[in-house]
Amino acid sequence: MLGIVVPVYNEGANISPLFNAIQNEIRVKKEVMVVYDFEEDDTLPVIEKIRSQYDFPIISQKNKYGRGVLNAIKTGMEESHGGAVLVMMADLSDGLEIVDRMYDLIKSGEADLVCGSRYMRGGKQHGGPKFKGFLSRTAGITLHFLSGIPTHDVTNSYKMYRKKMLKHIRIESNGGFEIGMEITVKAYLQGYRITELPAEWFDREDGESHFHLWRWLPSYLRWYLLCIIKSIGRRR
Repeated sequence: MLGIVVPVYNEGANISPLFNAIQNEIRVKKEVMVVYDFEEDDTLPVIEKIRSQYDFPIISQKNKYGRGVLNAIKTGMEESHGGAVLVMMADLSDGLEIVDRMYDLIKSGEADLVCGSRYMRGGKQHGGPKFKGFLSRTAGITLHFLSGIPTHDVTNSYKMYRKKMLKHIRIESNGGFEIGMEITVKAYLQGYRITELPAEWFDREDGESHFHLWRWLPSYLRWYLLCIIKSIGRRR
């Protein structure tokens, strides 16, 4: 089964379209775990109202580690019942057409981690802050060529992980979305199989982004440099 982890922060306006898209576009057997920070989150009453409309389990899971998207993702990864775990956002910024193929790659044993890649051939990014996009693209492409890591988009949070692999990776991140980059770098350095599929990303239409570029940039830089240094060391 595929466990889909969705961190939320007042995503009441987005959660129904998300569930509709999951039901219509993802074929594989699945469970959706919505991870929230506080009981007053406006996502929760919407979930209770519409849960019965869907043919997959929907679990509302409170963040175990304190508020914030990083802790929500950690909680979801640990609590998910799937053999594969997909992290995605509630705002439907990620195109779901590749999810079944991501799952097939993990189920078949071809990959332990599948990255949705905006920056490989066939991938696209629609909208969003230009400077943030420039940094993300530059980091992904340069890290691919300098370290050999087999993805052009290491910063994207839209990734699917083998659950057994996650149990062997110790999370050190304490910022936010850089957790996905940390796991990918550590998985690569530990010899796990990583691949990527072209993905489309769309800037959100409802609500506000909770991505904090300047606060989290040093954390991204940490894993970027570690990957390069360790990769060069392995070649010697």
